[in-house]
Amino acid sequence: MEYIEFNFTIIPRESGNEILTAVLADVGFESFVETDTGLLAYIPNTKFSIDLIEKLDIMRNKEFSISYNYQNIIDKNWNEEWERSFSPVVISEKCCVRAPFHPANKSCKYDIIIEPKMSFGTAHHETTALMIEQILSLNIKNKSVLDMGCGTGVLAILAVKMGASEVTAIDIDEWALNNSIENAEKNNAKNMKIIFGDVEMAVGKYDVIFANINRNILIRDIPEYSKRLKKSGILLLSGFYEADIPVINDISESNGMKFIGSSVKNNWAVLKYKNK
Repeated sequence: MEYIEFNFTIIPRESGNEILTAVLADVGFESFVETDTGLLAYIPNTKFSIDLIEKLDIMRNKEFSISYNYQNIIDKNWNEEWERSFSPVVISEKCCVRAPFHPANKSCKYDIIIEPKMSFGTAHHETTALMIEQILSLNIKNKSVLDMGCGTGVLAILAVKMGASEVTAIDIDEWALNNSIENAEKNNAKNMKIIFGDVEMAVGKYDVIFANINRNILIRDIPEYSKRLKKSGILLLSGFYEADIPVINDISESNGMKFIGSSVKNNWAVLKYKNK
């Protein structure tokens, strides 16, 4: 698949990056890499239109100065990109997420290898880190797990390593799907079932459901998650800002979910529910 790479220069960078990432995710951008001056963002060329960018309200927001250039790419040396841009991530002193060229961290209980590709979910982004923190606090041993919008497969792989009996990972993006398959093999996640599609492909009931997706998809699919969650099952939601918590919470509770916790990092949020 061919992608368009946008190189955004943003002033002020930190707050602008957060808002622009959320806005771009809502209009079809699939992957993001922070830079010293702003953001690299990737969208399939089949979804690309320059009008898509120019019509965004943030481009006319006087609180930010945003400029960009773009180019068509077929593929990249993602190992080279990661070596230049990223270091391993350690979450809660228990889980290490690293690329194959990084040395193993023997102090981490769960060592996860993620092959560099253009899929969301390297644990460098706040939402992935927040989800991992919550997952580490759960008892997943011998539980059935569904990971919606699995990206690199990092959350599903962690569930396997924590002893889940059955893990289903689903993503609608072909690039992410192939990356998840590759990463599952690298981590010997043999009981991880990887499926192309949306929530309709999730068959049966699950003890735990992860959904780290953008706000609009969560709003649409929370009713479907509730149908697929066992009684007293756990639902973890992320991919949205702290300001979005009220609307996400209203929909979750109206679909039988009991709110049991949340955490926030740099304005990004994760919500935890139990099925009544």
